[in-house]
Amino acid sequence: MSKALVIIDVQNAILAGKGAVERQPHIDQALNDTVARLRDLKQRARTAGVPVVLVQHDGHVEHRLAVGTEGWAIRAEIAPAAGDVVVHKTSCDSFFETDLADLLRERSITHLVVGGCMSEFCVDTTVRRAVSLGYDVTLVADGHTTADSGSLLFPEIVAHHNETLDGFDAGKASVRLRPAAEIIF
Repeated sequence: MSKALVIIDVQNAILAGKGAVERQPHIDQALNDTVARLRDLKQRARTAGVPVVLVQHDGHVEHRLAVGTEGWAIRAEIAPAAGDVVVHKTSCDSFFETDLADLLRERSITHLVVGGCMSEFCVDTTVRRAVSLGYDVTLVADGHTTADSGSLLFPEIVAHHNETLDGFDAGKASVRLRPAAEIIF
């Protein structure tokens, strides 16, 4: 089983302004904590010779992730390094109209370790699509986050997606949930 670490949409403005004024500091801190865990995972993956794929959302001109803006840039803590692959997308699905599947196939990858932003959009969609395409997925339980949404606070959204995605399967492929500290490359 050949693994790759896939980090989705950890960009400077991914959660900027997504919370109420009193909630934004909590959202920002959770993002910083998540990014720190992903940075450590990325370092461990690179040490083990495991490919690292950074997925970057290309927003339109008026979007907070508008291409070429500071908000669009991948966070410095996990910025692309030599050998890392950057996949650009324009939808929640990291496979949709991208070369991600081709890149994984070329490297004989069969298992994805996934983290990033936002739990209910790009992380959820990409994880489900990966399994449907035949990849086993380890979802980093404490390696994805989001902002509050309607009546739900971000910890509730993250917990919901951890619960619903753990064990999700299609054919022989499935999702397993693991905290970052327990992931071995």
